[in-house]
Amino acid sequence: MEGLVNIFVRSVFIDNMVFAYFLGMCSYLAVSKTVSTANGLGIAVIFVLGITVPVNYLIENYFLSAGAMAWLGPGFEAVDLSFLSFIMFIAVIASMVQLVEMTVEKFAPALYSSLGIFLPLIAVNCAILGGSLFMQEREYANIAEAASFGLGSGVGFYLAIVGIAAIREKIRYSNVPGPLRGLGITFIVTGLMGIAFMSFMGIKL
Repeated sequence: MEGLVNIFVRSVFIDNMVFAYFLGMCSYLAVSKTVSTANGLGIAVIFVLGITVPVNYLIENYFLSAGAMAWLGPGFEAVDLSFLSFIMFIAVIASMVQLVEMTVEKFAPALYSSLGIFLPLIAVNCAILGGSLFMQEREYANIAEAASFGLGSGVGFYLAIVGIAAIREKIRYSNVPGPLRGLGITFIVTGLMGIAFMSFMGIKL
C-alpha cells in the first residue's frame, strides 16, 4: 500500500506532467482562462488517464511485449508485438476520449461548448499518451501501480490547470505591463509554479 501511495504522490507533485515534463501545454494554456472550463477539462483528463494507463498496462503485458502471449500456449512464447504499442495505446485513448466527449455533451452541454475543440483533442494530448509511455518505460510491477500512476498524473494535471486558471482570473485585475498581457504573463507564472513544484522533490514516504 505504501508503494502505491508513493507512486501517486510522486506523479502528482514530483513527476507532474505539466511542471516536470511540460506535456499537455497546448490545452493547459488554451483552456485555463476560467476556473470552470479548467475544472471540467481537468476532471476529464483524470478520468482518461485513470482508465487508459491501467488498460494499456494490461495490453502491454498480456499481448504486446516479447513473450507476453505465452499464456495462450507454447507456440506464442516467441511472439513480439511491441511494435504495435503506439497504435494500440492511441486506439485505447481515442476510445476513452470519445466516451468522455459523448458524456459531457449529454450531461453538461454548457461545459462542452466552452471546452470546444480541446475536449476531443485530449485524444492527441501528449500528456495522455505520455502517461502510457511512462508506464511502459518504468515497468510497473502490477496493474495497481499503473492505475495509481495514471490517477496521480491526472490529479497533477488537474491541479496545474486549475491553479493557473485561478491565477489568470486574478491577474485580469492586476496592472500587468502591456507586452506581457495574455500568454506572456501566463508563461512567466507557469515557470514560477514549476519552480515551486520543484520544492516537492524532497518528499519521501
